[in-house]
Amino acid sequence: MSSADLGRALCIITGASRGFGRTVALQMSRLVKPGSTLVLAARSGDDLRALQVELSGSEAGRAGLKAVCVVADLGQKEGPESVVKAAAEAFSEDMEHIILINNAASLGDVSRFAKDFTNMADIDSYLSFNVSSFLCLTAGILQRFPQRPGLKRTVVNVSSLCALQPFSSWVLYCSGKAARHMMFRVLAQEEPDLRVLNYSPGPLDTAMQQAARSSTGDSDLRKAFSDMFSEGKLLTCEESCAKMMKLLLEDKYASGDQIDVYDL
Repeated sequence: MSSADLGRALCIITGASRGFGRTVALQMSRLVKPGSTLVLAARSGDDLRALQVELSGSEAGRAGLKAVCVVADLGQKEGPESVVKAAAEAFSEDMEHIILINNAASLGDVSRFAKDFTNMADIDSYLSFNVSSFLCLTAGILQRFPQRPGLKRTVVNVSSLCALQPFSSWVLYCSGKAARHMMFRVLAQEEPDLRVLNYSPGPLDTAMQQAARSSTGDSDLRKAFSDMFSEGKLLTCEESCAKMMKLLLEDKYASGDQIDVYDL
């Protein structure tokens, strides 16, 4: 393994069917050595299989990269378990790097304000998908692939400015991102051998951003998002992902830190 590649790796990517997660899969496929495997998890089977076909036909695919699809709802107990099972089956002893990219997330209901959330089931459902599954999957991967000589382990939380800063009418999203951020900071303290990164990709031109522009309850925030779009200030998934890949390749970040795309 060198600063030019990520080694012969087992890469687990959640939310891989579209947007930032799909871009991560494509860019990571070009940075791992032959004999690597990407485990692609999402709820949309058709989109995952289309990505699998694209990867198989790529230069990396022709060189021996494998892509495994896991159609799973991470908000259900069986979701993280099925991803860990697929990762275990895809692993081979000559692999030298385990990489988990926790990208899967949902915006939640951003049309309402904190005082409007009185139904516990709505909140529990959101947190199950965005927080509980995040910790369970990370823990499951770390248990399945414990520390041993010759095996590097890296876990990434695709974070947000919302992990650090409150946004009116975004109580679910901000709370979820803040919880994930702190979970990884704790993990970095508990597991000093583990490489832990909270990466904030910035405002991306994705379907989630489109939903934010149309659904955000706070009018000032909704206008700010619309202005960013109309003024061309949104980032592409490709440019933000390239900066995250550079971070992983250089491997100089302090484990547990939150690094924003605008810091790079």
